[in-house]
Amino acid sequence: MLRNTRLVMILLLLSTLGLAFISLFWGRYPIPLWTVLRVLASRLVPIPVDWLDTVETVIFNVRLPRIVLAMCVGASLSISGAAFQGMFHNPLVSPDILGVTAGAGFGAALAILLSGSGLAIQLSALFFGILAVALSYVISRIYRTTPTLMLVLSGIIVGSIFSALLSLAKYAADPNQKLPAIVFWLMGSLTTVVTEDILMAGPPIVLGVLGLLLIRWRINVLSMGDEEARALGVKTELLKGIIVVCATAATASAVSVCGIIGWVGLVVPHVGRMLVGPDHKVLLPASLLLGAFYLLLIDNLARTLTSAEIPLSILTALVGAPFFAYMLRRTQGGRV
Repeated sequence: MLRNTRLVMILLLLSTLGLAFISLFWGRYPIPLWTVLRVLASRLVPIPVDWLDTVETVIFNVRLPRIVLAMCVGASLSISGAAFQGMFHNPLVSPDILGVTAGAGFGAALAILLSGSGLAIQLSALFFGILAVALSYVISRIYRTTPTLMLVLSGIIVGSIFSALLSLAKYAADPNQKLPAIVFWLMGSLTTVVTEDILMAGPPIVLGVLGLLLIRWRINVLSMGDEEARALGVKTELLKGIIVVCATAATASAVSVCGIIGWVGLVVPHVGRMLVGPDHKVLLPASLLLGAFYLLLIDNLARTLTSAEIPLSILTALVGAPFFAYMLRRTQGGRV
């Protein structure tokens, strides 16, 4: 079993790296494979330049930042979903359970209403996404402890409030300019990604993901329930706080740069369980690689299927919902 798990992880890693390389010459502006290899090699060794400047611009300024960010966003949403499903011991939990996407959506809409720049929209989405989760955690502290049920209910309350505020912002928006911008942002896209987006969102995503990976073995204990975990000496309140902080940092940063992308954090961890089992020591790294591969594939399809780019949330829903229905039928509604 251990050998099979290692083989699966190696195949996932190679598949993700292979797709990332293919994505460099996959697009409506075709670039031959040999040209891509020479352009990449030119950054390491001196090579005679016989290609247009446009080719180099497309590879380094357009496709490479988009590939990196797509992988980071997919990985962060997937590993956060896997961690939350373990913490809440509920397979139907996704990273937005505590209201982070609703808060980020309102923050972005508010910045668009105020005619903010792209950076202002990202910062506003990040701030309100973190604020929503913080409010959910504070509300759940009605008791001295933080039962998982209280966290879920608090997330529903806060998410509903920010969803209402988002609807109010859309109602007040100019229907000719600002309302379409809000709607397009909410559907999720990597169209306008630049290197600066990676520099802003990358560090919180990396720190959040690393934090979850470092405590992944403890999630196995927490998934058995609070009482059992405390009986084994685990400080459940501290562990829950760490998971919430790490997952929120990763998710909010991802949402702030690309909008709301659904189904990734819900479905991908289940695929991971089908491949490597329920052990979070292996499940979280597997979910990370699967999420990176999946969202990168979806982004490639989004920018090549039609002449106009398709928002990511449309494709993730069209792929994720039928697969989730199949999975529920396969497992008879139980855990994978």
